[in-house]
Amino acid sequence: MRSATAFRALALALIGALAFTSAASAAEVHVMISGGLTAAYKALVPEFERKTGHKVVTAFGPSMGTTTNAIPVRLERGEPADVLIMVGYALGDLVKQGKVVADSRVDLVKSPIGIAVKAGAPKPDLSSAETVKQALLAAKSVAYSDSASGVYVSTEMFAKLGIADQMKDRARMIPATPVGEIVAKGEAEIGLQQISELKPVTGIDIVGPLPEPLQKITVFSAGIASVSKEPDAGKALISFLASPDARDALVKSGLHPIPASATH
Repeated sequence: MRSATAFRALALALIGALAFTSAASAAEVHVMISGGLTAAYKALVPEFERKTGHKVVTAFGPSMGTTTNAIPVRLERGEPADVLIMVGYALGDLVKQGKVVADSRVDLVKSPIGIAVKAGAPKPDLSSAETVKQALLAAKSVAYSDSASGVYVSTEMFAKLGIADQMKDRARMIPATPVGEIVAKGEAEIGLQQISELKPVTGIDIVGPLPEPLQKITVFSAGIASVSKEPDAGKALISFLASPDARDALVKSGLHPIPASATH
């Protein structure tokens, strides 16, 4: 009997020690993430939390710009950050500024730009650059984002199509708000943004990606913030998002995972 009692006490002690170790090793991971990965990220975080015991606290905002929730602005305000997930070249700028640990960068996905219209509205022909040009000229209003896709559309694509002047009065940049929401409300006939950012929006039809001659692929990357208090837990999250376990959710949201061998 004494032997059984001693064994039980030892087992309870071990369980208590394991529980303490687990609690001690669990971390609160602060993440700042832009819209491109949001849908897949929201689906994947609960699984990461379940597997690791870590708690993820998330702040959403664009990769660039001067709106109050833009990631660079959040960092300037001193908001807590362990992991940054954003447009690759914007993350690269933060590396140069010393705000992201240089060797922590991982390129996660490629994201194509798509066109959306209000649900049930006629769908424009996207088969060629010329048909896209005609669709844009025929639209009374066009919306694009204030992040990577919108910068490309407004500074390069319109000029490439030779319609920069014509689009000045009918196209507008949408700060912070998903472009799809503006289209769903009927405030723009055509919306251009990464397909992964259009997919979560209800009330729109995604017509398809831009044709190859006009397409601009955006890379979304992750890195550890220089101010991180939980860099190891942050690295674990990035590794999880780059793992085969995350692939299905990424593909479902309209993204193209980048093989680990192809990342920085």
